[in-house]
Amino acid sequence: MTMHDTKLTRRSLLKAGAGLVIATYVARGGKAFAQAPAADAVNIAPNTFLIIGTDDTVTVLVKGIEFGQGPFTGMATLVAEELDADWSQMRADHAPSNPALYKNLAFGVQGTGGSTQMANSYMQMRQVGAAAREMLIGAAADAWKVPASEVSIDKGVISHASGKRGRFGEFAQAAMQRPAPSAPKLKDPSQFKLIGKEGAVKRLDSAVKSNGTAVFTMDLHEPDMLTVLIARSPKFGGTVKSFDASKAKAVAGVVDVKQVPTGVAVYAKGFWPAKTARELLQIEWDDSKAETRGTTELLNEFRALAKSPGKTVTQHGDVDGSFAKGGQVIEAEYVFPYLAHAAMEPLNSFIKWDGDTAYAKYGCQFPTPDHAAISKVLGLGMDKVKIDTIFAGGSFGRRAQQTTHQAIELAEVAKAIGPGKPLKLVWTREDDMRGGYYRPFGVHRMRGVVRDGKIEGWTDTIVGQSIMKGSPFEAMTFKDGMDATAYEGSNEPPYEIANFRCDLHQVDVGVPVLWWRSVGHTHTGYAVEAFIDELLTAAGQDPVEGRLALMGDRKPRHAGVLKAVAELSNWKGAKPEAGRARGVAVVESFNTFVAQVVELSMSPEGPVVHKVWCAVDCGVPVNPDIIRAQMEGGIGFALGHILYAEQKLEQGAPVSGNFDTYRSLRINEMPQIEVTIIPSTEKPTGVGEPGVPPLGPAVANAMAKLGLPRPRQLPIVPGATA
Repeated sequence: MTMHDTKLTRRSLLKAGAGLVIATYVARGGKAFAQAPAADAVNIAPNTFLIIGTDDTVTVLVKGIEFGQGPFTGMATLVAEELDADWSQMRADHAPSNPALYKNLAFGVQGTGGSTQMANSYMQMRQVGAAAREMLIGAAADAWKVPASEVSIDKGVISHASGKRGRFGEFAQAAMQRPAPSAPKLKDPSQFKLIGKEGAVKRLDSAVKSNGTAVFTMDLHEPDMLTVLIARSPKFGGTVKSFDASKAKAVAGVVDVKQVPTGVAVYAKGFWPAKTARELLQIEWDDSKAETRGTTELLNEFRALAKSPGKTVTQHGDVDGSFAKGGQVIEAEYVFPYLAHAAMEPLNSFIKWDGDTAYAKYGCQFPTPDHAAISKVLGLGMDKVKIDTIFAGGSFGRRAQQTTHQAIELAEVAKAIGPGKPLKLVWTREDDMRGGYYRPFGVHRMRGVVRDGKIEGWTDTIVGQSIMKGSPFEAMTFKDGMDATAYEGSNEPPYEIANFRCDLHQVDVGVPVLWWRSVGHTHTGYAVEAFIDELLTAAGQDPVEGRLALMGDRKPRHAGVLKAVAELSNWKGAKPEAGRARGVAVVESFNTFVAQVVELSMSPEGPVVHKVWCAVDCGVPVNPDIIRAQMEGGIGFALGHILYAEQKLEQGAPVSGNFDTYRSLRINEMPQIEVTIIPSTEKPTGVGEPGVPPLGPAVANAMAKLGLPRPRQLPIVPGATA
């Protein structure tokens, strides 16, 4: 679906109206427009399509998913800038699943994650626009019989000094016949009219998401489609021992009940009969291999492990000697709970399998692994499976599954009932909240020594689960047998500490875990920034000036955002004033640098955050409005989770199933936010996740300045309910 015509599909556009298609491989009329790229090739647009219609519309097929973070607008901005298109011409849509064309250059597969969409597409999409511009100019020059050097484009109009003028659609077909330039000339940044300009463009997805015409998986309906709900074990690792579906099958609208690898699936003509029938299933579960430990037991085990060093991740200097020389030794233990992603749209997906081919449609964050998973379960070749990605109502990491469990389960429910039946697999809020794949539970045990006003030693012992172990992604993040996502940020803090050690106990727990918005930085950022604040207090140093001194000249971009946020907030130290205090934190994640200052007071219910100042350095700021929105969204997301959220386990079973017990931030609790974006010529980096990590420690540090205990175990307000 394009952004300005909800009836126009990508399929119909390609079939009926495309005048110019630029890509590394597009089959048209049985002929290849260009050759498919080598695995490591980066040509004009090795993984991206640009379609210019005869109606002058410019449709960008985006290889990543749009679930609120702004890639439709971002990618279209890059193309429009180099193409000199008018913004009113621009459209965007999801590219289909095709790893040869649409792989993420950071991963090597088609997928969205790690705040890499802009970083891996910046040059590609600019080259696409520049190539299209040269091809249109060439076609117009041929038609007008003038030198191409005399033809120009401005705001979507092609013109010549003689007065000849034309629109893109007039020359699109002719332009398509021209060879694509191998090295199109790109604009100098001084010529940018859209990139980095405040208010230059409007979001392409805002209108359809506001007027209700945007299509999500729950909006999909086909004739004879069945809705599928699965009864899964209350404990992770539990399996079906036996079940009785007689009462469930008696519910009007229920078509069938089948056992699948993850539980018992109910197939019905609609959601409510499926849900009603599922509640009537009588299932005996086999918990012999299930996780049976609760949160309390896990915490006791993790704490015991943290008392001794784990496997060394990073070490320099004489760590033990630095403590032996005396001084003020400070110890801190930080405990981080399991966290659900709590996206507004739970997991839902659609599939149609006819026995020979399969077609899936949903908010697919990692098409390549999902594509392979569906192919394997159904015994089909990759060329017999198609996945269309559509909008998703948030993710925060939930849809980027290293186990491809959603795609596998989708294929399994199709396989169980047989071909020929369109199916929509629905996860309820409770299914998603209790279904696992949480931010891992973890403990940091920190020790530091301050002597003569200087931090002399620092140790950080981490206990936690691996997100990647046993998955196809393990090779990407494992170093010396340890998952780097478990310690990223803790192993290389931005501060110069002469004697330093970071070590890890990587433990196995039967609770499925997954990356969560900002991955390891969600806990390492808190541990590092809360602890450095405590050490600086012991050393008698200001939180901002002390950090800057420890950075020196080694970390100019960290220092840059820290200085910027201090100026933005008119930082005058962290002393409390009129019942309020301020805290600061700075974290680099995904090559983006963010510093935040929080001002808060305390109420009987807990901290009240009044304002957050934020400085972000993400390289070239392509869409400032989107960057600002992502910082604001990350701050609100982080604040709700830091204050209230946790998924407790009792005898291995998750407790919270909905927002009545998994507390989110209320609208009246959202603080005022002021964001400054650092001008930069560095390559663009991500903004979807980096706004999250600094918020928590900044809150903790502000609380400490009020004379309150620095929060050691999250959430700060345990047991909060809606």
